Amino acid sequence: MTPGDRALRAASILSLALPLVVLATLVGAAVKAALPRLGWSFLTSFPSRFAEGAGILSALAGSAWLLVLTLAMAVPVGLGAALYLEEYAPPGRLTSLIELNIANLAGVPSIIHGLLGLEIFVRVFGLGRSLLAGAATLALLLLPMVIMTSREALRSVPLSLREASFALGADRWQTIRQVVLPMSMPGILTGVMLSLARAAGETAPLVMIGALTYVAFVPSGPMDAFTALPIQIFNWLSRPQAEFRANAAAAVVVLLVLMLSLNATAIWLRARLEKPVQ
Repeated sequence: MTPGDRALRAASILSLALPLVVLATLVGAAVKAALPRLGWSFLTSFPSRFAEGAGILSALAGSAWLLVLTLAMAVPVGLGAALYLEEYAPPGRLTSLIELNIANLAGVPSIIHGLLGLEIFVRVFGLGRSLLAGAATLALLLLPMVIMTSREALRSVPLSLREASFALGADRWQTIRQVVLPMSMPGILTGVMLSLARAAGETAPLVMIGALTYVAFVPSGPMDAFTALPIQIFNWLSRPQAEFRANAAAAVVVLLVLMLSLNATAIWLRARLEKPVQ
């Protein structure tokens, strides 16, 4: 091994170790601060002005509602757009322009999506500070990622499988339904789950559309007012009382567990559904 190789290897190990040490330190500090408050009563209690009795039930329910509604909006539209662009759209300037705009939208800061959601869903459509407006705003944020990951998964299906399907007399829709979609489903589901994990931790779009910081009830429908875990954490951290910081740390740990669970589900789905091409 040359001196240059050894230097590059040392720099690579340092680049890998440094973020892991910082992440472990932050997570360890959060868990240590959260331990006094973590418990069943913290998960099943509503927010309160007394720190020792406050919980995250309404925030958990709001986050669950948001994820389900966002999934219902973003996946059909995103997958449909990816199928059209990858399988049906003729190559040309219009298609290139659409692809360029989708790629640019994926890099737009989430607060811009929040401003867009505030104007379109809250003011123009009159949805107010409802779960539906929040989920539509998050779906707007996730759509570029769902489209791009779905296109990558569709593109990974070998061309020979499509040609074999056509040679057996199948038309384009039959080929997509029976060959392309089953083969690309692990990649599509992985992209969707990772996008949902990001949606679970987003705060700026929900703040922009006016999500409530104090909700003492569980939403019963998509038009109800709501709060979410990131909003609840933001609210507790902004309080001057030191007791609420332990509540915020405990909510951070719950949010981390939720996001890691979604990431683990994505890995499990990929391993479970992926089949080797023979």
